[in-house]
Amino acid sequence: MSEANGAVAAPEPLSGAKLALASTALALATFMNVLDTSIANVSIPAIAGDLGVSANQGTWVITSFAVANAITIPLTGFLTQRFGAVRLFVSSIVLFVIASWLCGLSTSLPMLIVFRVIQGAVAGPMIPLSQSLLLASYPKVKAGTALAIWSMTTLVAPVIGPVLGGWITDNISWSWIFYINIPVGLVAASVTWAIYRKRETPTLRVPMDYVGLALLVVWVGALQIMLDKGKELDWFASTQIVTLAIVAVIGLIAFLIWELTDAHPVVDLTLFKRRNFWSGTLALAVAYGLFFGNVVLVPLWLQQYMGYTATDAGMVLAPVGLLAIFFSPWVGKNINKYDPRWFATMAFCIFALIFWMRSQFTVQTDYFTIMLPSLIQGIAVAVFFVPLVSLIFSGLPPERIPAASGLSNFARITAGAMGTSLVTTLWDDRAIGHHAVLIEHINDASPATQAALKIMTDGGMSTQQALAQINFLINQQAHTLAADEMFRISAMLFIVLIGLIWLARPVKAKVAAAEAAAAH
Repeated sequence: MSEANGAVAAPEPLSGAKLALASTALALATFMNVLDTSIANVSIPAIAGDLGVSANQGTWVITSFAVANAITIPLTGFLTQRFGAVRLFVSSIVLFVIASWLCGLSTSLPMLIVFRVIQGAVAGPMIPLSQSLLLASYPKVKAGTALAIWSMTTLVAPVIGPVLGGWITDNISWSWIFYINIPVGLVAASVTWAIYRKRETPTLRVPMDYVGLALLVVWVGALQIMLDKGKELDWFASTQIVTLAIVAVIGLIAFLIWELTDAHPVVDLTLFKRRNFWSGTLALAVAYGLFFGNVVLVPLWLQQYMGYTATDAGMVLAPVGLLAIFFSPWVGKNINKYDPRWFATMAFCIFALIFWMRSQFTVQTDYFTIMLPSLIQGIAVAVFFVPLVSLIFSGLPPERIPAASGLSNFARITAGAMGTSLVTTLWDDRAIGHHAVLIEHINDASPATQAALKIMTDGGMSTQQALAQINFLINQQAHTLAADEMFRISAMLFIVLIGLIWLARPVKAKVAAAEAAAAH
């Protein structure tokens, strides 16, 4: 492997059919990666039932991938210097394909989680590298268009995932939500290698911050396990949860101290000294955590309590792709003309609107009304990512862009995993509270209860079957009310996040886009 000697001229941008083919291959790889963060969402009940575990335990299939993915993202800079961007990207795709195949072969939850961890870990470099390779393929003046293409695949994939996952689960088998990665990955790897192998980046032997990496794994892993197991173990009444919380806090403090003093940190925390970086990254992370937590919640509620199939639950979220695909190119062309804070504000206002619309759902809400917010959400998805990336990168010298990309993506993906755990846990907790209130009105002395039992028993049910049906209806109402609360809280948080956006200094988006492109 060669050492990098001196400055190496960046390769010329691609053009014509080669640029279109390269963009498609990179988009496929990114789409496949991000798709796997959500394709299992609607399949959790089927996976849990097939493997003999609860639906709550089944959510580990989602969070195990996300946490492993988030932990390896900060290593992208080191691995790129060591092996080269093209070689690392193609290797990640091939390893991802192998891990996907092993996931599909899994016969138990622990086995599936192990392979999902491997799958998430090898996928870590794919997202930052797909972004940097795409930016390097376009002229600097079209960096906004390149980012729009990249963001469209990154944000639409989590929504298409439930549709595809639902159809596959209902019509074939949940294993095929992983097997479909094999042909897609092989095509993406082959095309990428054919086009980019002569555009390899220079390599350099650099020291590895093993202590920082170990501390990162410890505190992120402990925090995520605590969030996942909290409800099951009654939170801080459990010694295990208390221990995990202590490990997470001590691990985080040790990580911060080490990274701020080490000569070659695995994560460049000094980036947080810049106002636009920390405000943009925080807004991106919290917003994505809310977005992704609700992407998980909606199909769970529809399948478990509204009688929807996995396919129907996925279809409810599908319309988001329509307007996202339509508006993303427009955002890419116009991001240079306006302050990116206005675009981000528009996105957060629309997110707040659609979550408020969802907070009005009842057990009688029809299919179209449930689907409508997803259609409107497509506009928010289109204008969500590019403006925040522009803010995050603004003012950074080219050599710091890769580190900024890795750190901001780490924050985003970690927030997505934690958002899933927090939203589903709070949903269940609030449902228990609503159930306790509703059940107070169901007793032998209640005329409404007696009337309902009579109608059901007259219809052929036994008394036990009638009581079970009443309990289901109460559960359905309780979980719907709890879901409404989650949607309402999400709407309010998006409004609050608007203030965070405006803490950033004003910046011309074209400057940030040019800086991002210059880094590659």
